[in-house]
Amino acid sequence: MHKTSGEFAGIRAELTADLARLQAEQATVLAGLADVIRDSQAGSGDDPADSSGKTFGREHEQALLTRVNEAIQATQDAIDRIAAGTYGVCESCGQPIALPRLEAFPRAALCVSCKQRQERR
Repeated sequence: MHKTSGEFAGIRAELTADLARLQAEQATVLAGLADVIRDSQAGSGDDPADSSGKTFGREHEQALLTRVNEAIQATQDAIDRIAAGTYGVCESCGQPIALPRLEAFPRAALCVSCKQRQERR
């Protein structure tokens, strides 16, 4: 049974607020990455220790950006599932996702059993 988007209004509001927070975090990380890249280009004659420190900084910022981008996508996907009436239905087995799981992790697209199976692979 598919639930209407109105039944998940509170979760949708939480996801929408989370999306705005993540987008602000994304802008901050992008600015930090731009700073790191600019600094690494300015110091092309650095000694190896400085060079490796800048490389670490760039990789760290890129990893943060990847994590934020993935969270933005998962959040948007959950909002889209609410609008489509498929929120709360496991994308793998088609069974309902338990409400406590959705309340704890609103971006959940898989029920606990399917998620555990996925993590074992």
